Amino acid sequence: MTEIASVLGDAQRAAEARGGLVDKLLAGKMITTPKVEAAFRAVPRHLFTPEVSLEAAYADDVVRTKRDEHGVVLSSVSAPWLQARMLESARVGPGMRCLEVGSGGYNAALMAELVGPTGDVTTVDIDSEVIDRARRRLAAAGYDQVRVVLADAEDGVPASAAYDVILVTAQAWDIPPAWTGQLVEGGRLVVPLRLRGLNRTVTFESRGGWLESTSVLFSGFVPMRGAGAHDKPRLPLDGERIALVFDDDLPESADQLAGVLDMPRADVDTGVIFPNMVSFETLQLWLATAFDGYCHLTVDKEKAAGRIPPTVGMGHAAVDGASLAYLGGHKVDDDMFRFKVHGFGPDAATLAEAFAAQVRHWNHAHRDGPGPRVTVHPRTTPDSELPTGRVIDRRHSRIVLSWP
Repeated sequence: MTEIASVLGDAQRAAEARGGLVDKLLAGKMITTPKVEAAFRAVPRHLFTPEVSLEAAYADDVVRTKRDEHGVVLSSVSAPWLQARMLESARVGPGMRCLEVGSGGYNAALMAELVGPTGDVTTVDIDSEVIDRARRRLAAAGYDQVRVVLADAEDGVPASAAYDVILVTAQAWDIPPAWTGQLVEGGRLVVPLRLRGLNRTVTFESRGGWLESTSVLFSGFVPMRGAGAHDKPRLPLDGERIALVFDDDLPESADQLAGVLDMPRADVDTGVIFPNMVSFETLQLWLATAFDGYCHLTVDKEKAAGRIPPTVGMGHAAVDGASLAYLGGHKVDDDMFRFKVHGFGPDAATLAEAFAAQVRHWNHAHRDGPGPRVTVHPRTTPDSELPTGRVIDRRHSRIVLSWP
């Protein structure tokens, strides 16, 4: 009897913790639809996160489930707020056929709840350990109807296509043709996509051979493995203390940047003031579209303290020939922050002023706006058939960021 009482007590505590999490997501407007609320109340998240305590299982935070020998996270159960936002954006509903790329079990169970008995859910992952774990966790939670597939998702899962929704839970650098080709017309692809080094989860709708965004969400995921993996080229500027990171190949002028931090510095005040602790994600995207040489300046703050003025955010920067400029600033008071730009190199003043001008333009034209529209086109699409905007060429696709 004592053992039975303990089991019942654990189930009661789990139900209460799950209810508390859902109430929090509702209060924060992360969940806005009854069907997603019902799915989150039904799926026992703690059964998919046995590595952590009950409290941690129902915290609104990521649970890391696998690391490599260097401690780098290879697989995780995403934060509930992000899963809720992605599912609502995907508009998963009864009877739909869905594919999840990047498995863990929990998200697939939520999708199974949303599609119901007439729907179909497939989850795929490249890692056999992750797949075995997902299969065990799904069975333990009562969702063994979910199809679990071991494969490189670069080719999708054609056996169970076509899909109303493809939901990707790993950071992608490109959109493989299989993902677009295995969607029904008007179907939705929700994918964490790297846009010039910036991580954004984009919901696309299929437009018959190309994709158009319906929402863009700031987020972060573990990187894609397998054929879709892509390393970020790194250019050291001061040993390992300070470096530039690019999303594509290094610029042809990379050798000219040697010693750039030892050259005269230019500082430009943008005059733009922004609230502390508030995301300026549209500014990041605007800068990424404004400069051909957009990149990120990474600084080891302990080892490079005082070497250069502090960066802001991800170290948003631009290079032009032998010169470099990046975004910095300082707190005005406890509530507000003022953006500045710091430049180095022979044309530091010119590049820093151009960078500051783009910050001012964003402040005037896009600060309170919706951000860019993102479209994805086949790699063979000629320039004349692309919308106006910043074109990002990838292995399989041409991605365009267009601002209103």
